[in-house]
Amino acid sequence: MPKALKNILKFLAFLSIGVLMIWLALKDMTPQDYADVKSAFLSGNYWLIIPAFIIGIGSHLSRALRWRILIGTQGYRPGVLNTFFAVMVGYLVNTGVPRLGEIARCGVLANYEKIPADKLIGTMIAERALDLVCLAIVFLLCFLLQLDIVSAYLSAEVWPAAEQKLANANTTQLLMVLGIALLAVGIFIFLLKRFAASRAAIKLKALMRGVMDGFLSIVKMDRKKLGWFLFHTCCIWAQYLGMLYVGFLCLPATQHLGLTAALTVLALGSVAMIVSPGGIGVYPYLVQKTLLLYNIAGPIGMAFGWIIWGAQTLLICLLGLISFIWLPVHNRKSPGKS
Repeated sequence: MPKALKNILKFLAFLSIGVLMIWLALKDMTPQDYADVKSAFLSGNYWLIIPAFIIGIGSHLSRALRWRILIGTQGYRPGVLNTFFAVMVGYLVNTGVPRLGEIARCGVLANYEKIPADKLIGTMIAERALDLVCLAIVFLLCFLLQLDIVSAYLSAEVWPAAEQKLANANTTQLLMVLGIALLAVGIFIFLLKRFAASRAAIKLKALMRGVMDGFLSIVKMDRKKLGWFLFHTCCIWAQYLGMLYVGFLCLPATQHLGLTAALTVLALGSVAMIVSPGGIGVYPYLVQKTLLLYNIAGPIGMAFGWIIWGAQTLLICLLGLISFIWLPVHNRKSPGKS
C-alpha cells in the first residue's frame, strides 16, 4: 500500500472517532442546551487566553529542552531553536495524523542538525515512555486526592461495564488471541534470524540498536543533566496543569474549580489527544463528561471543552506554521546553530 494512501486512511480512521464523539455529544441536546452553550461561550473572559498561551509556550519550550538533553547523551548538541521548531512542527503534524508528528520532528531535526534519524527516534521513544509514566502518576494523584469522587464514578460507571464484559468473555477466544500474538512474535523472530544477512534485516537491526540506545539514554546521564531533565519534565506537566487552571477562570461557571479538577481534566484530556487528530471531538466530549463529576452542567462542560481545545489547537497551529516557515530561514542565516 502506498505510504500516502496509508496515511490518509489512518487520518480518516482517527478522524471518524472524533466525529463519533461530536455526534454523541450533540445527539441528545435540546434547544435549551444549545442556548446554554451559546450563553457560556458569550460569558467567557477570553483575555485570559493570553496568559494561557504564555504558559503553553513555556511547556513546549521545556519539552524541546528536555529532548535536547536526551539527544546530548548520544553525543550530539542540536541548536535550541532548531529543536524547538522541530517539536512544534511535530505537534502541527499530529493535529492531522496522531503519532506521525513524532516521526516528523525527528526527520526535521535530522535534516537540519545532521543527526542520524535512528538516534533521534530512540530518544523520542524514551520521551514518550516517560510521558506515559507521568500520565500514570497523574491518574494516581487524581485517585488519591479525590477518593470520594473517583469511587462514586467507578461504582456507577466503570465496574458494572467491566463485570458485564468479563461475564461475556469467552475463554477460548481469549486463548486464541494470546496464541496469535505469541505466534506473530515467533514468526517475527524467525524471519529476523532467517534473513539476518539481508539488507532489510541489517537496517532493521541498526534501527533497533539506535532505538535502544536512545531509550537507555536516560540511564547514561550524569547527575546534573538528570536534574535538569527531571526539572523540565515537572515543568511540562505543571504548565499543562496551569493552562487548565487558567482556563477554568475564563468561565464564571468553572471559576470555583481548583487544581484537583484541573488534574482530572488533564489526565482524561491527555488520553483524548492520543485517539483522534489533535483531540478533535474526543477532547471536548471527555472534558464535558469529566466536569459532570464536579456538578458542571453538560452544556457548560461542552463549551469549556471546546474553548480549551480551540485555544490549544490555535497555539499549536500558530507556532507550528511559524516554525515550519522560519526553519529554513534560520538555518540559512546560521546553519546548525541556535
